[in-house]
Amino acid sequence: MATTPMPRASVAEIPPYVPGRTPVSRPGFTSYKLSSNENPYPPLPGVLQAAQGALEQLNRYPDMGNTALYGALASRLGVATDQLALGTGSVGLLFHLVQAFAGPGDEVVHAWRSFEAYPIAIAAAGAKSVAVGLTAAGEHDLEALAEAVTERTRVLIVCTPNNPTGTAVTQTALRTLIERVPPHVLVLVDEAYVEFVRMQDAVDGLALQREFPNVVSLRTFSKAYGLANLRVGYAITTPEIALPLRAVATPFGVSTVAQAAAVASLKAEQALMGRVDALVRERSRVLAGVREAGWQLPDAQGNFCWFPFPGDADATARFVAAAAAVGISVRPFAGEGVRVSVGEQAGNDRVIELARRVADEFGVRSLRS
Repeated sequence: MATTPMPRASVAEIPPYVPGRTPVSRPGFTSYKLSSNENPYPPLPGVLQAAQGALEQLNRYPDMGNTALYGALASRLGVATDQLALGTGSVGLLFHLVQAFAGPGDEVVHAWRSFEAYPIAIAAAGAKSVAVGLTAAGEHDLEALAEAVTERTRVLIVCTPNNPTGTAVTQTALRTLIERVPPHVLVLVDEAYVEFVRMQDAVDGLALQREFPNVVSLRTFSKAYGLANLRVGYAITTPEIALPLRAVATPFGVSTVAQAAAVASLKAEQALMGRVDALVRERSRVLAGVREAGWQLPDAQGNFCWFPFPGDADATARFVAAAAAVGISVRPFAGEGVRVSVGEQAGNDRVIELARRVADEFGVRSLRS
C-alpha cells in the first residue's frame, strides 16, 4: 500500500515538453533565436494600445464568455459564435479536446514525428497514443493513418503543415482520409500555421468542418499574429463539439489582455498579410540558399525549415553545436533532424551561410560545384 499520494500511472508516462532554447551570447555575433517558431515582428498596429488599455482592468477577472473575441472571430470566419471554443493557445485546446473525448482505454491516432504536445495531452488524459510514422519525405502517411483507426479510436489528429517537418497535406487527400474515418471519431485538423501555406489544393479546415460534422479546425494567434506570449487559440467546429470543449476549459483561462490583443489583431488583417508574405518570401529564400548548398530539405509550408538527420543523433548534435557557435539557437530532435525557424533577415542569412560552411562536414555536395 502506498504511503504517499500517488498520481495516476499514465502521468508517469508523460514525456517532458522541451521548449526552444535561448541562444548563447557569442562575442562578435548578434544572436538569433530560431528554435521556437516565433514571429520576429512586433505586435500588429493597434495591438499594443489595446493590450495597454486592458491592463487597467487587471483587478477584475476576464470576461469568461469571451464575448468580444467570439464575436470578432464569428464575423471574420462566417460562423456562429457557438461553433467556437477558445483556449490558452491551440495547445490548450488540444488538451481540452483530448480530455473531453478520450480517456483510459481509448486511442488517439496521430502522425510521428509531429507536434510534441500530442503524446503529452494524450497521456495526461489517460488515453493511448497511436503514433504513425511519417513517410521518408517527412509527410503524413494518410493511408497508414486510416489503417490505424480501430474500434477504440476516439480522436485522429492531422497536423498540417506538420511541425516540425513543415510538409502539408492537400485538401483532396485529407477529405479522402476523413471519408474513411467512422463518423464517431473526432478528426482534429491542426492548422497552427495555416496562414503561411502556399501550395495548390491547400487544406481549408473550415471548409472541411462545414462538410463533416466530426471535424475540428484548430488555429492560433501565436504564429502569424505574433501573440505567442499571450496564449490565445481557437477551435472551429459544431456547437455539439464546441460545448464540451468549453466545459472542460479552465475558467477565465484567456485573459482580458489576450482577448483585447486578439480582437485588435483581427482588425489589422492587411498589415498581418504583409508580414506573412514577407516571412514566406524569406522562407523561400532560405530554402533556395540551403538547397543550393546541396542540402535536401523537404518542402516548407510553415514558418520554419527542417534539416533531416534520420537515425543520426550525432549529426543532429553537431549541427546544433555549429549553429550555436555562430549565435543561432535551433530546435533539435535527436536522431531525427533539426527545425530552424524563419526569423529576421540577418538571422536567415546566417542560416544559409552556416549550411554552406558545414556542407562538406555533413557529406553534402553543393549544387554549384
